[in-house]
Amino acid sequence: MSEDLPETRGKRGVRPSGKPTLKTIAQMTGLAVTTISRALNNAPELAQDTRDRVQKIAAEIGYLPDRAALRLKTGRTNVIALVLEPDEQIYGFGTSIVAGLSEAMRNTAFHLVITPLFRNVPPMEPIRHIVRNRMADGVIFSKAESFDERIRFLLDSDFPFVSHGRSLWPDVHPFVDFDNEAYAYGAVKRLIQKGCKKVSIVLPESALTYTDHLKNGMARAAAEGGIAHEFASDVTLQSPTDAIRNYVIKRSKRPDGPDGWVCASEISALAVIGGLNEVGKTVGLFSHVVSKQASPMFTQFQTGAETVLEDFVLAGRQLGTHLLARIGGAGPAGLQWVDMPEFKWKD
Repeated sequence: MSEDLPETRGKRGVRPSGKPTLKTIAQMTGLAVTTISRALNNAPELAQDTRDRVQKIAAEIGYLPDRAALRLKTGRTNVIALVLEPDEQIYGFGTSIVAGLSEAMRNTAFHLVITPLFRNVPPMEPIRHIVRNRMADGVIFSKAESFDERIRFLLDSDFPFVSHGRSLWPDVHPFVDFDNEAYAYGAVKRLIQKGCKKVSIVLPESALTYTDHLKNGMARAAAEGGIAHEFASDVTLQSPTDAIRNYVIKRSKRPDGPDGWVCASEISALAVIGGLNEVGKTVGLFSHVVSKQASPMFTQFQTGAETVLEDFVLAGRQLGTHLLARIGGAGPAGLQWVDMPEFKWKD
């Protein structure tokens, strides 16, 4: 193609001084500025070696696009915003999601910006800020609620987004989720196989959609198996681990205490197991635990619990793929994905 042919734009191969621009790369390569721009955006009509060469030089000289100019010219920022709570980063959720997102965004013009959601700040606040100030071309957030105002706002604003978790809004919207109902159902079935007569779970906050999914799966499996079940009172997944541990200790000391526990996170599982061990209800012998596992670290504790993988790296990859498609003009229909749990028991 003619645009792949060198054009003299100054002394080729010499790195000009000052802040690198598209013109800088054009001078170094002999290519037209329009070709440089398309190469940096991975235009498929350009030869792959041209794209690779331009991107390599851009990286070497530290070229960064002028976001303000790009937004004025195209209305785009080439930014994807990920809203994260600090505790999500600490527990490894954020790290895994970012790893998956990075895979989806590789070889694209987009960059990832993490927007923190601090404690005691309404979840709507960072979303509204991003949309009203056009800080990104799309946004990803987690902990979707049954009637999440963030989803309603983004739908009404026609702003590209993907939620980690579903809602009950009748409007179709992009989401990525884990089938928590199937997980709870399968976990209780396993506890019944281990001989448990009463099972319990520490649930997420009641507003979250997957709370009902967990409750439905547990109740259905317990009813089918003819055993008792309960939902932990006074504590949630958001409670301090000491509070969860103390609750399990108190509950296990009673004659009607559960002998089986379903855990919706590794952190809560460690608290539950700690409480059971404290009162002599050795896991795997006098009590049984099934927990979600998001990282290899959990099994290193030799807890005696059985685990079911929830792959957050895969979830991040799907979140990124869906959002890029939405930004590219795809409709929300078809941009829904639910990861099904795989049960691989020890025996």
